[in-house]
Amino acid sequence: MLFIRGDEPTRCAIVAELGINHNGDVETALRMVEMAAGAGCDAVKLQKRTVERVYSPEELDTPRESPLGATNRDLKVGLELDADAYAEINRRCGELDLAMFASVWDLEAVAFMEQFEPPVHKIASPLVTHEHLLREVRDTGRPVILSTGMSTEQELDAAVELVGTENLVLLHCVSAYPAPPGELHLRRIDALRERYGCPVGYSGHELELVTTIAAVARGAMMVERHVTLDRGSWGSDQNVSIEPGSLKELVEGVRLVEAALGSTEIAPLACELPAREKLRDAHFERQMIAKPA
Repeated sequence: MLFIRGDEPTRCAIVAELGINHNGDVETALRMVEMAAGAGCDAVKLQKRTVERVYSPEELDTPRESPLGATNRDLKVGLELDADAYAEINRRCGELDLAMFASVWDLEAVAFMEQFEPPVHKIASPLVTHEHLLREVRDTGRPVILSTGMSTEQELDAAVELVGTENLVLLHCVSAYPAPPGELHLRRIDALRERYGCPVGYSGHELELVTTIAAVARGAMMVERHVTLDRGSWGSDQNVSIEPGSLKELVEGVRLVEAALGSTEIAPLACELPAREKLRDAHFERQMIAKPA
């Protein structure tokens, strides 16, 4: 069973998804790493694409104005961090006791990430049916995290069978940006765990925090949320991401819920003993003494 940090089976791993919110700037990415560490997260996740592999030449040559250039190619290439940037991010994560991994979007991206020896590889929801990619990440021997958004049961069955459940974590996910609270269907966490018999977590795209915290109460052993330094920043994912203060609030909420879940044993708790003595045992004894002959 996979845990990003530690061996405690009741501890939920909290992943701050940097994604592409760094806008191709390593200094911004490093500031986001600092934010994740300061909030108490366990890991940061990026997205790695080989642009020429993921997009067709026609897509890349499409005009698209952005701060990174005048074409879609300028945008997509500009958003990618190179090996030196990943090495710097990985080094800083190590100093801060954070794990670093990525959603890998193509075969070359898997090889790129392997040089950093990530604890896991992530398969994003759009790639659930990409059999070659699934085999590639499986064959690295590393644990696999797979998001389930926009997938049918048949598609998930095929993906899980291909990867195997021994080193697999499924993340319930709704691929809408933002995802409406009424469409989150958190009960699917239970359904996925029952169907596949592997650990299940939650990848949230909603704006609210309470719903992600509720996923932990339903047994999510990992949660991830997109993060940003400033939701007003330029970029397609910024407005569905959470800022530093909210990230810290999320982590605190998850840890509070974990503490509140406790055990399944039915017995008086130590904190209940004074009340038991005062309100039950002593009251019962008085009633017995006062009982008519």
